[in-house]
Amino acid sequence: MTKKKVLIVGPAWPLRGGLATYNERLCRAFIANGFECEILSFSLQYPKLLFPGKTQFSSDPPPTDIVIHSAINSINPFNWWQVANTFANKKYDLVVFRYWMSFMAPSFGFIARKLAASGARVLAITDNIIPHEKRFFDKPFTHYFLNSCHGFLAMSREVQQQAKELQPNKKVAYVPHPMYDMFGPKQDKAVAKRDIGLQPEMNYLLFFGFIRKYKGLQLLLNSFHRFNPKQYNVKLIVAGEFYEDASPYLTQIKQLGLEDWVELRTDFIPNAEVGKYFSAADMVVQTYTSATQSGVTQIAYYYDKPMLVTNVGGLAELVPAGKVGYVCAQNEDEIAAALADFYDNQKEKTFTLGVAQEKEKFTWDYLLKALLEI
Repeated sequence: MTKKKVLIVGPAWPLRGGLATYNERLCRAFIANGFECEILSFSLQYPKLLFPGKTQFSSDPPPTDIVIHSAINSINPFNWWQVANTFANKKYDLVVFRYWMSFMAPSFGFIARKLAASGARVLAITDNIIPHEKRFFDKPFTHYFLNSCHGFLAMSREVQQQAKELQPNKKVAYVPHPMYDMFGPKQDKAVAKRDIGLQPEMNYLLFFGFIRKYKGLQLLLNSFHRFNPKQYNVKLIVAGEFYEDASPYLTQIKQLGLEDWVELRTDFIPNAEVGKYFSAADMVVQTYTSATQSGVTQIAYYYDKPMLVTNVGGLAELVPAGKVGYVCAQNEDEIAAALADFYDNQKEKTFTLGVAQEKEKFTWDYLLKALLEI
């Protein structure tokens, strides 16, 4: 029997970051389930002027088990025409776009229409419909892309509702972000601390990922100060690259007297080291001020780590309060009290057991089933 042909459209190696990691893992899931699957990625994702980090490219070796076409130039309409025609001729059965920001909507929408006209079923996995950091072109660009798709899969209830409001006649399924299981095995905490140069006698909380305003690091630093880390022998690891000016955070750390209690690892964390940071931590903290869902949560699940999240967007949907960790308001005193409770009442073991039970829900096969049902 001929295998069904699937194309995933979105970032992949040599581009780096959570989107690329997700798309590559999804491609492997399709292949493992008997599909022929490839990824259509970017030759130019962001112009250098618009990219906030140090580099868009991965230092990891290329994957050898999946096919990646780095072809889309996000700002060149002549390229969109060429790419659309080339891939429309390949006659895919299913095309899955990974949609996360309106900047990509013109190129994605143009290519999606050509692929749909070739007979493909065109779906989108929507990380965000309304972005965290809003721009004047968001609404018309998003409408243009959404109108090119046959259906959608959202990874939070909030995004599902937004998609239903904008596309009431199309199917919108909700499936939580699957676990990230590709960063290596869980390590003994003491071994992981040694491998990444942490102090063996210290306890560690982990804030992980690109640093942007909506991720609430300022709120966390104020809360961590109120928590009084010296009393608990706890350091906060900030692991991830600044995607905005670092100076306000550095000034805040100094003003709060936290220089000895915040471990800044603010280069991009390569895939080979991600698991070590999670293995070394007692708990993962996400004090976001705005969110839909987060891949960080799903890395924490894989490494059986308790979590503290704020009650925004889809974060609380994935972290049952009292079972796998804490769901807090965006309130410094409440967050500080939760951190103190975690150590005062030795909650790590209880929450770790809860995480091990809860994470059974977050499989890639379940995501594939939902996409195919759409």
